[in-house]
Amino acid sequence: MAELDRLGSGHAEALLRFELENRAYFARSVPDRGDDYFTPAGFAARHAELLAEQEAGLHHFHVLVDDEGAVLGRFNLIDVADGGAELGFRVAERVAGRGVATDGVRRVCELARHGYGLRRLEASATLDNAGSLAVLRRTGFTPVGEVLLAGHPGMRHVRELT
Repeated sequence: MAELDRLGSGHAEALLRFELENRAYFARSVPDRGDDYFTPAGFAARHAELLAEQEAGLHHFHVLVDDEGAVLGRFNLIDVADGGAELGFRVAERVAGRGVATDGVRRVCELARHGYGLRRLEASATLDNAGSLAVLRRTGFTPVGEVLLAGHPGMRHVRELT
């Protein structure tokens, strides 16, 4: 069974492989991270930044890993403040449509409430990202309004955790 782990330094190699293998797939629905992100030095620097921000309590980053340690997905709580955070998630193309994203979002919502004491999560997805929109609705998020995401129309959602 896949494990939801708090992001750590030991995940760097598997996480970079996940991002590289799925770069084109992710770019279909979210802005690409740029070439520098995918270089070993660029990725290592960004990974270290994320871990420092997590240590400071600004964010909570998670990876869903399989029995062999391969990353199946990322589930992040960013901009933690005032009992709330922004949820972001992405799963590998090879497991898309198999309930992995739904399971991961459910797990991180429970962790947000019981592990981090959060009371409210917000999340957005572009209107052409039917999979992510469906995951948000299946996991108790309610649409609250339209937004622009990197110039693309999207829908903002909220989930109360109390």
